[in-house]
Amino acid sequence: MKNSKRVEIKNLTKTFISGKNKVKAVNNINLTVEPGEFICLLGPSGCGKTTMLRMLAGFEIPTSGSIFIGDKDIANLTPDKRDTAMVFQNYALFPHMNVFNNIAYGLKIQKKSKQEIDERVNNILTLMKMEDFAERTPSEMSGGQQQRVSLARALIMNSGVLLFDEPLSNLDAKLRLHMRDEIRKLQQDVGITSIYVTHDQAEAMSLSDKVVIMKDGEIMQVGSPIEIYQKPNSEFIAKFIGRANILKGTVVSKKNNQIKIKILGSEYIINSKVEYKEGDIVEVVVRPESIKFNLAKHEGKVVKSVFMGENHEYEIMVGDEKIEVSLNNPNGKEIKKVGETLTFVFDEESLHII
Repeated sequence: MKNSKRVEIKNLTKTFISGKNKVKAVNNINLTVEPGEFICLLGPSGCGKTTMLRMLAGFEIPTSGSIFIGDKDIANLTPDKRDTAMVFQNYALFPHMNVFNNIAYGLKIQKKSKQEIDERVNNILTLMKMEDFAERTPSEMSGGQQQRVSLARALIMNSGVLLFDEPLSNLDAKLRLHMRDEIRKLQQDVGITSIYVTHDQAEAMSLSDKVVIMKDGEIMQVGSPIEIYQKPNSEFIAKFIGRANILKGTVVSKKNNQIKIKILGSEYIINSKVEYKEGDIVEVVVRPESIKFNLAKHEGKVVKSVFMGENHEYEIMVGDEKIEVSLNNPNGKEIKKVGETLTFVFDEESLHII
């Protein structure tokens, strides 16, 4: 594989004009992707992630700003002049061509020799474990097999950056999980810089070295999946990634980086480098799975009790506060019914102040 490239996005903006209205789909974004890194652009519909990917691919020209691949600003170049390859949502395979010719198409456009084309296509078929599929047409393959061909066709171009446009959204849930693992393993094997657009939080968390969460055309937070989940910087991030209870707390005292906070009438110590003073009201993220049962620091009335197999999900009322609670591996454990009282305590190490 060709050496992977660094991507640097500087002050990138894209404004769409419709009649008298102007919409900033991407608003002054700055982002760096290191060589070989896998990042996911994640966010709700309309957040700008697809527009950003299309600007990287050359399908949209920025209103302003720069996109560097390596040391070259490619923001205004056509797609064929960029060192990128794209894996599309709808596979975009030629229905009349077999797998071999679909994968070879880009090399033929580049007028590579027959010997080089044969060698490179056979190598990529081996890498993808698709040697037996070379003569099949797309109509003779499953959705997952077609997506592997689409990925092979992108990889064979030896581009410095690989772009993914929600490539798994057309697959069923089980196949999506399988392909997710395949893509991540393949990307790690070849070491190509990858930028992946998805609206699926689990997909982003399992695939990426870094997650870039977007909203209203802006980047809200960048971090590893663990950082994003455990240390969200806003209520939006906390609730967008997984589930979260956002509870009010009152600062009791602060010593060094340890803050004593009263939540629902009980005190907890949370590590934080942010400066707070006594009496400050803060918002604390409490994940449903970080609540321990049958410890009498708090108690609440169960208003929802649902068995989900590997988890048992509760909603409990503590005064006017509704709290989501998740009991992992409920097999053999006491299950509370609606109307019963549940005692609990928050796992101190899992609490995070927004």
